[in-house]
Amino acid sequence: MTIPNQPLKNNIQDTALIFEGGGMRASYSSGLLHHLLENHLYFDYVAGISAGASCSVNYLSRDQERSKRSFVDIVKDPHFGGWKSFLTGEGYFRAQYIYEKTPYPNAALPFDFQQFNRNPAQLRIGAFEMKTGMMKYFSRQDIQSLQDLMKIVRASSSLPIFMPPAIFKEVPYVDGGLSGGIPLEVAKQDGYNRFFVILTRPKGYRKAPVKHKRIAKTFYRNYPQVAEAMLHRHQLYNQTLEELEDLQRDGKAFLVYPDEMPVSNMEKNYTKLKRSYSLGYQQGKRDVSLWKQFCEPSI
Repeated sequence: MTIPNQPLKNNIQDTALIFEGGGMRASYSSGLLHHLLENHLYFDYVAGISAGASCSVNYLSRDQERSKRSFVDIVKDPHFGGWKSFLTGEGYFRAQYIYEKTPYPNAALPFDFQQFNRNPAQLRIGAFEMKTGMMKYFSRQDIQSLQDLMKIVRASSSLPIFMPPAIFKEVPYVDGGLSGGIPLEVAKQDGYNRFFVILTRPKGYRKAPVKHKRIAKTFYRNYPQVAEAMLHRHQLYNQTLEELEDLQRDGKAFLVYPDEMPVSNMEKNYTKLKRSYSLGYQQGKRDVSLWKQFCEPSI
């Protein structure tokens, strides 16, 4: 039982929880997240990028139901998006609606900001600064309100080309996945050397180079740093995976790969997303004892 307005307690202090991005593939991550919370695996440090940013904040508010609704049920919302909203300039996923309209009481995806603030865990959310070509990792110090939080999550999640840039404090951002998509480096910089990583690609996956390089360069001709990041993203991503695999061999990382990934990053089919969530849920149910062995949560 929790006491209102008292800080929540976390029981995993020496290991960073990392959520990979991946758009609607996070439906699978949400099924895994359910078992983290159901089994009281409460990390004191969480980092996420893109869809992983949404998983991170839902995890910190300890709301597994919202996590599922964010990547499964939301597609039934007529305001969610699609090619029509893309052609009108609102984005394939209507980010302003999803992140800045739905989190409030009586809206589609109410977010418990009070509960989020009661959780003392550190938070890192990565977004890509369009003008400088640098990654910005936001922390709790950047969050003064629910509006701030959701603008930051939107900034981290704004897919290049398919969604308009997000503006936070007059700075334009696109998806933090341009840095690779797995925020391992920031967790290391923050002093962590053990990592529990929820990935959105099956084991053995490696990202291929961008096929249509000219489109990226033309679309972002005014922001060449964005185009260059898009062209080199696969290298950073694959290097990070290789480093994580080395860490796992050394016993310093636990990598949670999906057994299979039945949806794409832009999936809008409710039945497929529901199945993806279910697969993640069943995998979490099967493997949670292994998670506990690695994390060794305090009582």
